[in-house]
Amino acid sequence: MIRFIALVSTVILIAVPGFAEVKIQEVTSPKGIKAWLVNEPSIPILAFDFIFKGGASLDSDEKQGATYLMTGLLEEGTGDMDAADFSRATESLAARFGFDATRDSVNLSAEVLKSNAPEALALFGKAITAPAFNQVAVDRVKNQVISGLKSDETDPSAIASKALREQMFPDHPYARGVEGTIETITALTTDDLRAAHQAALALDRAFIGVVGDVTAEELGPMLDALLGDLPTVGPPLPARKAFSATGGITVIDHDSPQSQALWAQKGIERDDPDFFAMYVMNRVLGAGGFTSRLTEEVREKRGLTYGVYSYLASAEFGDYIGGSVASGNETIAQAIDLIQSEWQRIVDDGVTDAELDAAKTYLTGAYPLRFDGNSQIAGILSGMQWQNLGIDYIATRNDQVNAVTREDVARVTKKFLDPDGLRFVVVGKPVGLDSTK
Repeated sequence: MIRFIALVSTVILIAVPGFAEVKIQEVTSPKGIKAWLVNEPSIPILAFDFIFKGGASLDSDEKQGATYLMTGLLEEGTGDMDAADFSRATESLAARFGFDATRDSVNLSAEVLKSNAPEALALFGKAITAPAFNQVAVDRVKNQVISGLKSDETDPSAIASKALREQMFPDHPYARGVEGTIETITALTTDDLRAAHQAALALDRAFIGVVGDVTAEELGPMLDALLGDLPTVGPPLPARKAFSATGGITVIDHDSPQSQALWAQKGIERDDPDFFAMYVMNRVLGAGGFTSRLTEEVREKRGLTYGVYSYLASAEFGDYIGGSVASGNETIAQAIDLIQSEWQRIVDDGVTDAELDAAKTYLTGAYPLRFDGNSQIAGILSGMQWQNLGIDYIATRNDQVNAVTREDVARVTKKFLDPDGLRFVVVGKPVGLDSTK
C-alpha cells in the first residue's frame, strides 16, 4: 500500500465561482494505468468516464463502421451472457453503462453503487475486455445500423454532411461516415470486430475520469481489474489533415420543399493561443442562439429559417469552422447571402462592447452548470486529459474567457475567418443557386 500511495502524484484544489471546490487527484494504478479522481464521499455512487483516442478514424476504407459496430455490441453480452442476460444483470446491480463511438474516440462510462461496486465493475469490465460478439447479436445490430444508413440516403442533412466531409478532408478517415456504408457493414465479420476491439481499446490512448465515494488507494486496483486485460499499445493514429475545401457552393438536387445548407471553412486548433478569442467571437456570431448575429439577421428580422448556427470544430486530426441552416427553396439563396455578409461584417467591424460582455457573461456563468453530477464531472475530467488542457483548467478556464478583449476578437477574425473561403453544400431544389467550382 505504501508503494501505491506514492503514485498519487498530483493533488489540485480548484474552486470555481458558482460550484463547490473540486479536488482533483492524479492517480497511477499499480499496473501504470493513469486517471484523474475527485473523491466525493457524500453520495455513495462511483462514476467512471473513459475516452480512448482514435475511434472510427482507425477503420480502414474496407472496414468502415467496424469500430462503431463493435462499440454497439459491447452491451450485447459477454462470455455465456447474451444481451438479455447482460441487461438483467446490469439492472439487478442498479448500474448504468454507456458505450459510444465517434470519429475521434470510443467513449465508455459507468455509474455504480459503492455497496456493490466490485460486482458491477466486474460485469462492466467483462463487457469491455471480453465481449461475446455472438452472431445473433451481430446480425441484429448490423441490421439496425444498415437501417439507419438507408434512412441517411434520403435525409438532406446526412447527404449534405457526407458531401461536405469529402470536400473538407479528402483521402482521410474524416471523409468517411462513422457508421460506415451499407456495403462495408454487411461484409464485416466477427473477426473484423475483434480486430477493431483490439485496435480501439488500447491503454496507451486511454483518458480516465473518476468521481465519487472512492479513495485513490481503492481506485488503483479497481482500474487494474477493470482494464488490465486490454492491449497496452494500439496501432498508429491517422495523420492530421489540412482543410481542403475551397470557397463556393455545391448544390445537390433533392426532392424536398426546403433546402438544407451546411457550410465550413478552415478552422483553429484547440491548443492555439487564440482559441478562446475565437470561442467568444463565435458566441456573438452564431453560437449564441437568439442572441447571435446569424439568428438575428436570418431568423428574427427576415423569418427565413427556424434555426441557424455556427460552431468551432477543433477535432483530433483536422479542424474547421462550420454551420447549418435550413430554409425554403425560394429563400435559401437569400439566407446564404446573409450568412456570408455576417461573416464579412464581423471581420470588418469586430464586436461591440455590449456583445462582448454578454458573450463572456454567458460563457462564464454557464460553465459551472456543467458540474451538476458525478458522471458529468467524470466526463469533464477525461475530456480535459484528452484535450491536454492541464489539471488546473477548471480554475483557469473562466479567466481565459474573461481575458478576451475587443482587440483580440478583431485580430482573430481577420486571422482566421475567411468569407471567401466558405464552402456551402446545399441539398434540395434551391431557386437561384447553382454549383460553383
